[in-house]
Amino acid sequence: MLNGKKILLGVTGGIAAFKAASLCSKLVQQGAEVRVIMTESATKFITELTLQSLSKNPVYTDTFDEKNPAAIAHINLADWADLVLIAPATANIIGKMAAGIADDMLSTTLLATQAPIMLAPAMNVHMYVHPAVSRNLAELAARGVMLVEPGEGLLACGYTGKGRMEEPESIVAVVNSFFKRLYERSQLPLSGKKVVVTAGGTVERIDPVRYISNDSSGKMGFALAKAAHELGADVTLLAANTHLPLPAGIRVVHLESAQEMYDAVLAEWSVTDILVKAAAVADYRAKEVSDRKIKKSGETLTLELVKNIDILESLGKQKTKQLLIGFAAETNDLEKYAMDKLQRKNCDLLIANDVTREGAGFGTDTNLVNIYDTTGLIESLPLLSKEELGMRIMELAAARLPGAQE
Repeated sequence: MLNGKKILLGVTGGIAAFKAASLCSKLVQQGAEVRVIMTESATKFITELTLQSLSKNPVYTDTFDEKNPAAIAHINLADWADLVLIAPATANIIGKMAAGIADDMLSTTLLATQAPIMLAPAMNVHMYVHPAVSRNLAELAARGVMLVEPGEGLLACGYTGKGRMEEPESIVAVVNSFFKRLYERSQLPLSGKKVVVTAGGTVERIDPVRYISNDSSGKMGFALAKAAHELGADVTLLAANTHLPLPAGIRVVHLESAQEMYDAVLAEWSVTDILVKAAAVADYRAKEVSDRKIKKSGETLTLELVKNIDILESLGKQKTKQLLIGFAAETNDLEKYAMDKLQRKNCDLLIANDVTREGAGFGTDTNLVNIYDTTGLIESLPLLSKEELGMRIMELAAARLPGAQE
């Protein structure tokens, strides 16, 4: 799996830096092209010449030592890499990454790259479990940085415990597995496609402590986003008022109002292949929003509402190549209202459910839907978990994209 892969190896200043030589050698032996960035501290443990000889490429240590005047080295390396592997990764570089500090060649390149990043930490056992290091690793994991867990054993400092950099053979195996997953993912039906899913109920403020919203939990939208990700898509989840755990591997944008959701959708629209509008967007908002808490006064309170932008209808008018999927939650005349909404809003698919039926509607873990296109009802599904339903909808959407296999 490593043949022809471009791996940028970052080596930082710990005693485990000596293992970087073996790691570099094994990556090259398996067909990878390796380029190395060393921190100044790393050069105290292992020489640049060693890694240059093993990688057959120049080694970079200084941000300002531009070896090629036609290219800015840290940007060029950041763009070049298929994977950035930091081994060993000290507490220092982990902290810099979490904080966004760029004060040397390696940390600057890490900020500039959009390639996947993998860390193989190495440090004293007490450092590894320190709250600051744990927090930093959790922050990086939330951003999608991968971790090769350190091993346990006798450390250079004399302690015994967790903190030993994993052996080069094991790290190479993890790198191989990563590229294997990428290859398998590239064969999935939504590989290379951009999917945007909206989820949850929007919030329309009345004053700083009150708002108009609805009962949407966001469960259906989250299930659709997970399904699209499992089918290989690059997924952006636009999440309104929801308290669900964030799905791994999916970019989540938090927002509040209908206008914020519309703006967020428009920001993604030109590069979107499939948009699934599963959010329950408020139809109206307060005409005037008080900047202070409205005090109780009198027996009644009159609140004037004005209509929000209809996001689905607006996008239906604007769409070119995008596949647009809408939802309709109804209490009666399901097919009549579903087909009317599909046609008025120029949807490709409309997922309709009768929220009065048991097991369907807001807050449940299941749903019971009919799926319509411009020809009418195409599928009436039994009661399914929202996870199962999300996968069925996304499989149906994938089959309708241009170039999809019959």
